[in-house]
Amino acid sequence: MARVKTGVVRRRRHKKVLKLARGFFSARHKHFRKAKEQLERSLYYSFRDRKAKKRDFRRLWIVRINAACRLNDISYSKFMNALKKANIELDRKVLANLAMNDAVAFAKVVEAAKKAL
Repeated sequence: MARVKTGVVRRRRHKKVLKLARGFFSARHKHFRKAKEQLERSLYYSFRDRKAKKRDFRRLWIVRINAACRLNDISYSKFMNALKKANIELDRKVLANLAMNDAVAFAKVVEAAKKAL
């Protein structure tokens, strides 16, 4: 049986890695081994940080809602409990947006929630 060499396969694999490594600093976008190491790390970071981003935004929304609730004389936890009892199904993203951009509408939501308590 004929001997199979890896020339074409290796070149394709290297080109694929180096293409993904564009924009990396120094040897990390030129040399295959360094590019591959950095790419593995980068893909790990991007996967991890997509999850962290969701947590960070949720924390930010809660802080904003809490600040707006305090202006309307209610705590965050009581407000969220009142929303559930009033069957008002607005998520934290929408509530935070209302709190930031439309204080009057947020105050009306708070009043509707307070009635359910």
